[in-house]
Amino acid sequence: MPFTSRSIAGKQLKPIGLGCMSLSQAYLPLPSEDDGVKLLNRAIDLGYDHLDTARLYGLGHNEALLSRVLKTRRDEVLLASKCGINVDGPSRVIDCKPETVKKAVDTSLSTLGVDYIDLYYLHRRDFNVPIEDSVGALVDMQAAGKIGAIGLSEMSADTLRQAASVTQIAAMQTEYSLWTRNPELGVLETCKQTGTAFVAFSPVARGALARAVSNPAKLLEKDLRKNHPRFTEEHWPKNQKLITAFEALAEETGVKPAQLSLYWVLSQGEHVHAIPGTGSIPHLEENFATLELSVSDDILGKAGKLINQGTVSGHRYPEAMRKTIDTEDYI
Repeated sequence: MPFTSRSIAGKQLKPIGLGCMSLSQAYLPLPSEDDGVKLLNRAIDLGYDHLDTARLYGLGHNEALLSRVLKTRRDEVLLASKCGINVDGPSRVIDCKPETVKKAVDTSLSTLGVDYIDLYYLHRRDFNVPIEDSVGALVDMQAAGKIGAIGLSEMSADTLRQAASVTQIAAMQTEYSLWTRNPELGVLETCKQTGTAFVAFSPVARGALARAVSNPAKLLEKDLRKNHPRFTEEHWPKNQKLITAFEALAEETGVKPAQLSLYWVLSQGEHVHAIPGTGSIPHLEENFATLELSVSDDILGKAGKLINQGTVSGHRYPEAMRKTIDTEDYI
């Protein structure tokens, strides 16, 4: 059945939104600024009503890019941003001290050129600050009329429950796809219990399940995936076999691989949203068209048995990044 709107942050939205990170960093080559603006406008024209950005993306570039579109189209979208990861030279520092969080909100408002952000996330758990204190800072920003709803990103079920004891947590954003199942260890169910929308980022496996990566060795040197285990010489050949079989299943079903990936994610619960990112307008259109498709439970079951935590090779993150994640993990 086609997917209808779902609730998030007090609004009914299309369950496929747009993750905007890839317009400013991570997956290379990046589109030009003008092409980025064209893509954002095309997304809104298509009906995308959920745009997701962060202070981290492009070190402010992504929020500034969105500002060019929000000047005239602010009321057409739910705007989400995040804070908590800062870059200090070659290092990434997680800082969710209350004073840091409040300054970040003000910086986001200024860079985005808006006076209100619908949904604001803590991008990662700061293990040196009680989550109640970090969330409390966002509650203060709510009271000041600067943000609407509060979200968490890549945090555990226990952390969600702690945060929910302070205030309503509108959304939990975590990596989730056929080949990354960590939310199934507790977060998906806890979101349902706490009335929290679950927002899946990288729902097409960083492009692996969208025909965006044929040979990781040919990725540009600074592409984020170059250092991710699943794309390395050790693990990719095993994963490529899964992907080839998955693409055949999608073809048999009459849909694109990315569409089957997204459909599977959205089928995991009425509280689940997905925010695939792309720098390509054709891919943008293909992703959104998933909402009109019908895929049988039998096909979804086959997809889930083919690609899952037990069949994929390699961890989802490099070891250094893995240590910064609060979300439950597989051994």
